[in-house]
Amino acid sequence: MLPAGTEDLIRRALAEDIGEGDHTALSTIPAAARGAARLLVKQNGVLAGVELAEAICAYFDPALRVRVLLQDGATVKAGDVAFTLTGPARSILTAERTILNFMQRMSGIATLTRLFVDALEGTGCKVLDTRKTTPTLRSIEKWAVRIGGGHSHRYGLYDMVMIKDNHTDFAGGIPEAVRSCQRYLADLGLQLPIEVETRNLSEVAIALSVPGIQRIMLDNFGFDNLDKAVRMINGACETEASGGITLANARAYAECRVDYISVGALTHSAGSIDLSLKAMI
Repeated sequence: MLPAGTEDLIRRALAEDIGEGDHTALSTIPAAARGAARLLVKQNGVLAGVELAEAICAYFDPALRVRVLLQDGATVKAGDVAFTLTGPARSILTAERTILNFMQRMSGIATLTRLFVDALEGTGCKVLDTRKTTPTLRSIEKWAVRIGGGHSHRYGLYDMVMIKDNHTDFAGGIPEAVRSCQRYLADLGLQLPIEVETRNLSEVAIALSVPGIQRIMLDNFGFDNLDKAVRMINGACETEASGGITLANARAYAECRVDYISVGALTHSAGSIDLSLKAMI
């Protein structure tokens, strides 16, 4: 299902690219010309953005027809064809770059996410994204994470309370920050989960002494201390490891029996998968 706000994002993306008009297509292609093209995969990975491509076509020109051959989340290899596109030739050419830009970015995120998911297979640990996303593109990038098999952390600042080190330092400590937060939520009638970031085992012990915390983040813990922290928490709340997690060490973090690992790189460092829209002559 398309995330909320997708139609407006499509509108702005097309306007950014087309401006006053696609003068190349308008000047070289007859208005009545019809054509066909195929979305060619040129690099191995995980496909993402097919549903979005359909939405772009429907928004830009309802006369465009998409025949989907590979769904979002499919493992693809170079040479695969994700879909074919038929309709007014001008519309195919004008919508091409917007479709490719979104799909290449989303497929890169989905591909990297799938690598992390596969690395954790059998551990029971889930991979989370973060708020380290491209401004205005968060819904699309987090959608790509889900297509790749990952899970969303909070979407923004409004759907979860995450008390980080700066919050606790300014508030005077973890207990003070949590209690103040609980009063605030009660006053507003809000029911939001509370997560607290900890930097060492001492802070884990303090967090455990404060009731009402749903998740403890274990930030930049070495494996020995991470294992000790999970044993200390002993299921009292959810656990999340963060900081310095890569594909090379992700499984080792998961094997410390944390419930989640959060990986900002899923969205801020993913590359793009090479895709191309080729005319079918």
